[in-house]
Parts: sequence; C-alpha cells; structure tokens
Amino acid sequence: MTGNHKDKTITRRRAIAVTGGTVAAGGLAIAGYQSAFADTETTADATATASATSTSTSSTCMTLMTSVTEGPYYLDGALVRKDITEGKSGVPLTLRLTVVDATDGCTPVPGAAVEIWHCDAWGYYSGYTTANPGGSAPAESEDGSTANDATYLRGYQIANGNGVVKFETIFPGWYTPRTCHIHVKVHTGGEKEDGTYEGGKVNYTGQFFFDDDIAQEIFTLEPYAKHSGSYTTLDNDMVYDGGGASSGLLTLKAVHKKDPSKGYKGFLTLGIDPDAESTGAGSGGSGGGTPPSGAPTGEPPSDAPSESATASASASS
Repeated sequence: MTGNHKDKTITRRRAIAVTGGTVAAGGLAIAGYQSAFADTETTADATATASATSTSTSSTCMTLMTSVTEGPYYLDGALVRKDITEGKSGVPLTLRLTVVDATDGCTPVPGAAVEIWHCDAWGYYSGYTTANPGGSAPAESEDGSTANDATYLRGYQIANGNGVVKFETIFPGWYTPRTCHIHVKVHTGGEKEDGTYEGGKVNYTGQFFFDDDIAQEIFTLEPYAKHSGSYTTLDNDMVYDGGGASSGLLTLKAVHKKDPSKGYKGFLTLGIDPDAESTGAGSGGSGGGTPPSGAPTGEPPSDAPSESATASASASS
C-alpha cells in the first residue's frame, strides 16, 4: 500500500467494550499450541516457540470471555471444511485454535464447532460481493477466481480430542471503517449434517485481530495492494479494545522470516462456558445488520461505502 495508507483521521471509537478473562492453567495454552502445530513443526521448533510464548503469557491460559458483535456479514449454512479459500488469492494463513472450558480449569472441549468468516484480499465478503469496501478497489468479480460468491472464506471445523481446530485460508484484507479481522463463533451440542453444522447453541461470538505492522506489510503485496485508501489501525478500531490475546489478538508466526508472501501461522486459545449461550448481539446484531457503512456503529470516514452499495448488499443477504 502507499505510505498514506495508515488512517490518521479516525478517532478511537468503541462500539462495544470487549473484556477478556485470564484463567490460570499451568501452561495449558502452550501445550495447546504445541499440539496444534505438531503436524508441521519439529519438536525442537515447537519447544522453542512455546518457550518464547511462555514468557509473554506468564504460563496462563488466555481466554476470550466476553462475546462481541458478529458484524453485518454473517450467513447461515457455512460448510464443514478445513480449506475455506475456494481459490481466492492472497497470502496463505494457517489458523489453529484451541477451544477450552474456562469454567473447568481450561480443559479442552472436544467436539466444539468453530465457525469463521472473513473478507477477501480486497475487502469483499461472500454473500455481499456488491458492498463497496471503501477506498479504491477493483470489483470483486475482477479477482479471476472461480470461488462461489455465497460460500468463499467461510467454514466450520470440529475440535479434536485436544480441543484443536485448523483452518487453511488467506490473510484477510480490510474494509472501511474496520481494522483487519476474522469473525468467529464457537458452537456446542450440534452435529454435522448435509455438509454443514446443525443444532446446538452458540457459546461464543467474537473476532480475531492482526498486528498492525504485519498487516500493513501484507497490504503492500499483490493482490492486496490493488485496494488503496485509509486503513484503520488497531488503536482506532471500534471493536478491538487493546487487550491483546484476551481481546482476540492472534499470535502470528511467519512461514519464512524474510518473505511474508510465503504466509503465516496464527494461533489463539478460546475459553468458553459450554453452558452459556451467545446471541451475537451488539453492534451489527445477531440478524446480520446493515452492511457496511455504519457497521458497527460510529461515524465512518469520508470514503466509506455509499448508500447505494449498502442497499445492494442488504438486498443480497
């Protein structure tokens, strides 16, 4: 992106207070990380990474205890699958998440269904491909992919015996007035049916966030660089509250230290209450909201999506 990509005009806004809980668990978060990455890392690599992570987490289980808005782009019926890219181009992202019971010593929650969805490299969501992402970007149809416009970059995974799920996706782009993020819901009590996940209840609704320096480096690469405009940093985002991992900030590890285009691995531990139910309420609401010019709430900058784009996206939901 260009040097003026960083947004200096948006004041810090908060659509909702996001608070996190920290539950002592004797290094469970580190063990979860090691098991999640065991398929691609040597034991020495995993041990070294876990040791470094231990310093930052102080041997605690970082949990996301308070749900936040599901945002305006949620769609029912996402597919159960590991790879959600459908050919969408972008920097590869392997996302590994560990679901634990925050009410029971951060023990794993096998069978939990983790659902994620996010925008493509230019800020477009499947199901809402006519919604203007703000700034200047090519039309979503110009990306050359054969992705299904109703399903790309959405999916479920069912947690294994260690409470771990893994997704293969791409680093998300951005749209006005939000920072780079991924949406997430954790479900329990349902089952896989007809390729998706049915029944049960939602225990957690939240969002994952990305380090500004890493995100802005990614956005200088193709195809991200074709989307120019005012990118909202973490400090100016209306949802992220600055709480680090407990507020959804992913820990990222570059696949190749000198070449960010090779991709990243990201991890986080999600602490849920299996008996609780999240409505996804808040800014944007559980019903999907109105994308995207004022969602979540707040006064968007001057290059926010137009009313006509908003109306078109609402009609397609």
